[in-house]
Amino acid sequence: MDAGGVGGVHVKYLHHCRRQLWLYARGIRPEHLSAKVRLGEAVHDTAYSRFQSVDLGSAKLDHLDGDLWVHEVKSSRNATRSDEAQAIHYCHRLIEIGVPAKGAVLHYRPTRRTVRLPFDEQRRDAAVADIADVLQVITAPSAPGRLDRPRCKGCSYTDYCWTD
Repeated sequence: MDAGGVGGVHVKYLHHCRRQLWLYARGIRPEHLSAKVRLGEAVHDTAYSRFQSVDLGSAKLDHLDGDLWVHEVKSSRNATRSDEAQAIHYCHRLIEIGVPAKGAVLHYRPTRRTVRLPFDEQRRDAAVADIADVLQVITAPSAPGRLDRPRCKGCSYTDYCWTD
């Protein structure tokens, strides 16, 4: 994979769990078995039906509004670094193809909160660094170590990582 193949899920997993990223990049994808993933898909499909997704090939964002803000719908209650990095990655990808994205808006359905992230030079630099980090993790010959078990709660890869 090259830098152009790095998608939002890769970046999200980079910030959530590097082992999860490494497994995902190798085609190990147990997400369909996860109730948490199914909940997230249901929230996305029902809560913001006015949003129209945008497919960038390696990345698929939830919505791009007329003012060029990326919108991402999240089923969790609180903002995370991985959510922010994923949304900023989408802004970076848009700018690479000539769409001057202004930033991202994260929509947290359970709390009806939004978080606005303007796309600036610092966030652009972080997005570029994330792509390099993703490529480093996925080309490693062996999987990174697993996280402490409590941090794996709800992860669709738990059985893979914790079955001895």
